[in-house]
Amino acid sequence: MNWRNSIAILVLGLSTSFTFAQSNLLNAKTPDQIGKKTEAELSADNDKPLPYGYVHDRDILMGKRIWEIIDLDERVNFPLYFPVDGDVMASSDRKPLYNVLIDAIKEGKITEVYDSSYFTTKKSLTDIEASLVRIDTTDAGREYYNAGEAIPAEFIVKQELKAIDVDAYKIVGYWYFDKRQGELKYRLLGICPSIPDVYTMGEKEQDYIELFWVYFPASRDVLHAAKAFNNENSAMSFTFDHLLNARRFSGVIYLEENVYGDRLIKDYMKENAQMQLLESERVKEKIRDFEQDMWNY
Repeated sequence: MNWRNSIAILVLGLSTSFTFAQSNLLNAKTPDQIGKKTEAELSADNDKPLPYGYVHDRDILMGKRIWEIIDLDERVNFPLYFPVDGDVMASSDRKPLYNVLIDAIKEGKITEVYDSSYFTTKKSLTDIEASLVRIDTTDAGREYYNAGEAIPAEFIVKQELKAIDVDAYKIVGYWYFDKRQGELKYRLLGICPSIPDVYTMGEKEQDYIELFWVYFPASRDVLHAAKAFNNENSAMSFTFDHLLNARRFSGVIYLEENVYGDRLIKDYMKENAQMQLLESERVKEKIRDFEQDMWNY
């Protein structure tokens, strides 16, 4: 590799790290103009999420509510997780999805927050903040505990959960066949950041603790204003609203609504992770096959 190619690669790498979601980059005459849109750009921007169309119950030929888990260890799901480094976040307008949700809840921009995916009981800001604190003890505190004595307050450590602690998101959505459109469609209903349960860490079937459920349709304006990273073209970033509505993520079905009181897949496919994945795929194919079977003669 000659020196010209080396310089080109270096320049390309530097430009990639600074060009994300920065408008007016190529037209700026001074660095302080980078990221500032012109009046024409601001007037032309559509700053509202694309509204959902009205769907009458009579138009739904088939409908099924599905729960999925999005593992943030998968590369395709990285836009939901990164950046988690505070220094990077300070120099960019990007935030991880967890920070977007938490900040909006604390600012009162998202109010439809619930304790479960059925959206029956609301959670107040006080309830949410109480669940976002991780309580642990130091080694010295464990010695008091093992001795059967009360642990002094100075040996109890309280840490606020951060984006780096979130390992997965749980989502619930509705697959339905619109007979007017003649098309299988999906509507996201809720999303929930989850952290691993310390009591099941290292086991074959790790459980997750649900922090809170956000009703997705009521939070679309906030998610539309937050930008996610586009691996294909950093000059054309997309929003979290677009990312989730377009299903630009990898999820595994862990529950479908059923006659057994919405029994989890792992409850009838016990201690067999491979069979659970196969059952998840079976549920997915059952929904897809419905649309395909509509066009068989």
